[in-house]
Formats: sequence, structure tokens, C-alpha cells
Amino acid sequence: MTAQFGYPSDREETSAAQVRALEALLIEKGVITSGTVDKVLGYFESEMTPLNGRKIVARAWTDPEFARRLAADTPTAVAELDLPDGMAGAEGEHIAAVVNEPGIHNLVICTLCSCFPWPVLGLPPYWYKDPVFRARAAREPRKVLTELGVALDDDTEVRVWDSSGHSRWFVVPERPAGTEGMSEAELAELVTTESMIGVALADSPAGR
Repeated sequence: MTAQFGYPSDREETSAAQVRALEALLIEKGVITSGTVDKVLGYFESEMTPLNGRKIVARAWTDPEFARRLAADTPTAVAELDLPDGMAGAEGEHIAAVVNEPGIHNLVICTLCSCFPWPVLGLPPYWYKDPVFRARAAREPRKVLTELGVALDDDTEVRVWDSSGHSRWFVVPERPAGTEGMSEAELAELVTTESMIGVALADSPAGR
């Protein structure tokens, strides 16, 4: 995904320098301590990660009733699963799922900034925040998806969901063919962050 956009080669170094400067200023003013940032980053690296979303999708693939509850009331359905503490906090109270099905493909963007369902997908990738992606995906989603390798039938409806502080969407991609008999753990391995945003399909078991 990142290769689709012309980022400056020093983007990460520049961003890191800005973060270090901001962190130093906040520590100097007593707003945070030296360990605050590391604690927050560690939380998202170990607890609020795409692994949660992969488990949710795998359950939806194997349990149609759960899938229906997930689409109707996402936080309540997610609370049924054995996931880390904190799923209902840090934007978790606003998560909402949309389900791909034959004839319907969902795509999630944020035209305002970078609203994202952190407990389900972790922190947003660079490209999700890119102004070009945000604008083009809203204006010509089918063309953008085609460029990204998502070939949809002409009669497939593309639905674009604009995340915000009130609704942070994620996609339950279609279950790939040839996965009958696979366990939830095996199915979860086929789910990617990109497929839960809608810019890709879930992996095929034959391609792994």
C-alpha cells in the first residue's frame, strides 16, 4: 500500500524528530513523564492490535448469528469474545462493523483526518492518512480499488464509509473460497489489516 503514494524518503525520520521534540516539551512542562509514551506505544503493540480484528472476523465467518450481532451492535458483540481488556475504551465504544457479501464491497476512509478503530486494527498506517488516498477513495472508489488490485464485478456495489469520532468503521471481508473445515485460528491468519479497511480482499489459503 505505501508504495502507491509518493512519500518523501525522509518522512519517517522527520516525523520521529517532531515527535521527540513534542515529547521533550511535554516532559519539560510536566504534562507527561519519560515513560508515558513508551507505555502507550507498548499498549498498542501488545494489546490493541490487528490480531483482535482478525479474531473478530474469523468468528463472524464461522458463526452467522455472531456476524449479524456484530453488524447490529458491534461493541456488544465484540464484548462476547475473549479479547484484551480495554476493547471498549480508547475509541472502542465507537467501533462499527460492515460486512462484505456477494454484490457488496465496503471501503473505509476518513475524509476529516485519520479516525480509526484502534482496538480492532491498531494505529492507522501512513497511507490511510494520505490526503490523496482520502480524496480519491471518496470521489472514485472503484478506480482506486482497481489500482490496488481489488478486481470487482461491474455489478458489485461499492459502499464507502467515512469514519469519524462518532463511528469508527471496519470491514468484515468475504470469507475466501476453499476454507471449509479450517479452524478459527487458521482463518484468522487469512485476515489482513488492509482487508479490514476494504482496500484488499482476505488472503486465499492457496496463496499462503
